[in-house]
Amino acid sequence: MSAKNTLKQRSRRRSKKRKCKSQRRRVKIFKNGKAAKEGISPLVEKYWFQRYCLFSKYDEGIKMDEEGWFSVTPEEIAIRHAERCTDKVVIDSFSGVGGNAIQFAKKCCHVIAIDIDPEKVALAMNNAKGDIVFLSPPWGGPSYKNIQTFTLDLLKPRDGYTMFQIAQAITPNIIMFLPRNVDPNQVEELSWLSSPPLDLEIEPNYVHNNLKGVTVYFGGIVAAPHPRSMFDCNLYRKEIIKLHC
Repeated sequence: MSAKNTLKQRSRRRSKKRKCKSQRRRVKIFKNGKAAKEGISPLVEKYWFQRYCLFSKYDEGIKMDEEGWFSVTPEEIAIRHAERCTDKVVIDSFSGVGGNAIQFAKKCCHVIAIDIDPEKVALAMNNAKGDIVFLSPPWGGPSYKNIQTFTLDLLKPRDGYTMFQIAQAITPNIIMFLPRNVDPNQVEELSWLSSPPLDLEIEPNYVHNNLKGVTVYFGGIVAAPHPRSMFDCNLYRKEIIKLHC
């Protein structure tokens, strides 16, 4: 064997050793690092280090599966896609964990997100957290008018307390559109489901001087917060009394 070939073999062995050491070092970092605590596998670890490029709000409850890490569209690119679709109806045919769908929702009239994997759909729903939840549940048909005091348990498909608590898991900023004869005491009780209690504002809604319903605002979207917004509630109670008379 020539000296030249011997040197080549030694060089290859050194290169392999360096590569193995590098891999062991990376695995060690993975095992001891924050990525390991989040259950991130070595296969997608490099994408985890880019997590804020994928979702700028990653620390606010974003969830991913392994495939999602390497298939989600980086947020900056998804924003550019959405800007081309302003005020349109978009069908996201391969929505995955929601990278594009979330940005489309900020710019478009309506977004239909589709994925064959139910787990991906669940992850996308988790990641697409909004700033405000609007609740306008069915009131049970025109017969609601015949009820003197409409209670929250009459709402469909679940009672008002349950729906409100589900909304709270997403954001404290909630809007509810409710019947004109809803029980104002129960409406106030909803604000006490949070700790500390949420600011509350009740807005009577009129069409042609007829009271049609009430909109209740909770949290940071209350127009002019004041202690418990009792003034608004008292005004609404007067409207209810007039209605019943």
